[in-house]
Amino acid sequence: MAVFISHSEEETFSWAKRFAASLNPGDTVLLEGGMGAGKTVLAKGMIAGMGISDEVTSPTYAYVNEYGGRVFHFDCYRVESEAQAYGLGLADYFERGGVCLVEWGEKIAGLLPARVRRVRILGSGDEREIVF
Repeated sequence: MAVFISHSEEETFSWAKRFAASLNPGDTVLLEGGMGAGKTVLAKGMIAGMGISDEVTSPTYAYVNEYGGRVFHFDCYRVESEAQAYGLGLADYFERGGVCLVEWGEKIAGLLPARVRRVRILGSGDEREIVF
């Protein structure tokens, strides 16, 4: 495990952009942290780091947003059960060969691939600790 200390949203975004270079098709990354911790900033940076210039927004109400046909950004905050997530087709995205970035992944733990990477963001105010 490694740690990066970020002092701003811009530093978090830049770190995520660099981290994206370590991602491969088929990877699933769990973005962990409390409400407002900066998980969507991480996703934005990773997606930019993969060369996708689309505007990235939190998929809270859509459950999953697709970028460039190869990145799938999940927000499972409103998912009530694994059965609901399965019924929505969320499990299908893990087999599409893209990179899956999953916020609130604990809500669909039984649907996740056996091998996942974790990026945890902790802290408040301007300083964040990113554990990966």
